[in-house]
Amino acid sequence: MSTTANPIEPPNLAEVNVFDPRWWEDGPPHALFRRLREDAPVRWNPFPDGTGCWVVTSHAEVSAISRDTATYSSQRGGIFLTDDTFMPLDVMSSMLLYMDPPGHVRYRLILQRAFTPHTVGKLEDSIRARVTRTIDRVIEQGSCDLVDDIATPIPLGVLCELMGVPDDEMPRFADWTERTEVALRSSEPDSGTEVFGEMVGYLYAQIERQTREERVDSLVMKLRAAEVDGEQLTEVELVAFFGLLVFAGNDTTRNTTATGMLALLQNPDALRELQADPSLIEQAVEEILRFTTVVQWFNRTATCDTELGGQAIKAGDRVIMWYGAASRDPAVFPDPDTFDIHRKKPDHKAFGGGGRHFCLGSGLARLELRIILEEVVRRLHDLEVAGEVERVPSNWAYGLHHLPVTFTPGPREAS
Repeated sequence: MSTTANPIEPPNLAEVNVFDPRWWEDGPPHALFRRLREDAPVRWNPFPDGTGCWVVTSHAEVSAISRDTATYSSQRGGIFLTDDTFMPLDVMSSMLLYMDPPGHVRYRLILQRAFTPHTVGKLEDSIRARVTRTIDRVIEQGSCDLVDDIATPIPLGVLCELMGVPDDEMPRFADWTERTEVALRSSEPDSGTEVFGEMVGYLYAQIERQTREERVDSLVMKLRAAEVDGEQLTEVELVAFFGLLVFAGNDTTRNTTATGMLALLQNPDALRELQADPSLIEQAVEEILRFTTVVQWFNRTATCDTELGGQAIKAGDRVIMWYGAASRDPAVFPDPDTFDIHRKKPDHKAFGGGGRHFCLGSGLARLELRIILEEVVRRLHDLEVAGEVERVPSNWAYGLHHLPVTFTPGPREAS
């Protein structure tokens, strides 16, 4: 089932600005993306000020761009359409998302040691306990807001646990996430400086406290001590990763949980299947990731004149990879607008287009999503939408502000 209708019927596809907010009132405009893939999978997108960028909607081209960091740079023009000055430049340039090789290779080798499958796997029991406690708070009510009451506190709590800080810090992390989102949407330079400054002060206070307490198991201290070829993260790099973790480490999982539950509520047969056969849940998580693909796009900048999808790309051109569109390319996914929990290992783009920038936290996100889904379908029966679904007004991240539901309480303990 398609998630959106076309709010605008373009008389001329060449004149369409995909970033126009009117296309996004009901979520990602998949009908428009379908036309673009069919007629112009690599297309110049005009902006009202006379500038523009290349819009790429096909699975093959998004994959090709992602794997060619020499031709399509993250560092040269940033990952958004603006000059990406919402934080100090030295911090922005130290974020993994903004790096090209060889710096990216060194940085990622250090960071990925904190996200090995073994490390992530050890979190399963504590995450399940957290999900159980979270559901316990609302289950007797017979209703809740799936965003506020479940999708938001769980990844925030997991993040706090990883960082080695108490759960009562969750409101602080939530506030930073929200203000970072606002800063990213702002056209004002240094719009994120204030929130960044707060995070810097907090991080150094945590390093000092955890060093004094001889903590060794938190992510803060693991990153502080990690080495590759005798090199550690610089202080700026450590701060940059902390900022990225606070935002991306919980925001994307929150939004995928919320939009994934909405997809299941809009497809009640699939929801009933999962309740009858929980062994389908791991597969369903991959379909949720494909169908919702929360991060819709990132920018790359061409480093030289090149050709892509039959179009001449000039050095300096911005090239936008549309992950949500690529995740519904019929060349890869049969009947792509249908939510099908029986798809086998879909090559979706929810964690990026592949290559060096594939999401470092994908294993943790999958684990959280699986456990949340297992416990929700087991314990919240007869789930139904019980009010207006409020979407995040964004063309970059597909997310929900509110998803009110009613349900019948199920068992407290697993059978």
